[in-house]
Amino acid sequence: MEVSAFDVEAFVKWFGVAGAFGFAAVGVAIGVGIVGTVTIGAWKKCFMQNKPVPFILVAFAGAPLTQIFYGFILMNTLAGSANNPYHLLFLGLFGGLAIGGAAIAQAACSASASEAFAETGQGFGNYMMIVGITETVALFAMVLTMMLA
Repeated sequence: MEVSAFDVEAFVKWFGVAGAFGFAAVGVAIGVGIVGTVTIGAWKKCFMQNKPVPFILVAFAGAPLTQIFYGFILMNTLAGSANNPYHLLFLGLFGGLAIGGAAIAQAACSASASEAFAETGQGFGNYMMIVGITETVALFAMVLTMMLA
């Protein structure tokens, strides 16, 4: 039985590929936790004040979820690339971190939007524009990283 040598370059490449999805997913998990807790608190205030409970806050609570798809798309792009494995390592790690960071930033904006809309019942479109701007950061991170791959 022949024992094969450890392929360092393959390991480096796949570590970067996995990092693209992994860091994005961690950012999404943190983000959904942040906005979810604030949204639940906003609903609780509505219940306590006998105000209508706006179901539309689910749009804010779920906003960071899209970044997991961006991490997945980036991961697949990097996996199919024949670039230098060390190049792919850094693209995957920093691209995934940028996408995950955007998910956390979006969660902070979404949390404020949930609180404000639950309290006032107004401004949904304005709040969603800011949530959309933070979404754009994740899209730019994904596309520009893919261009480098």
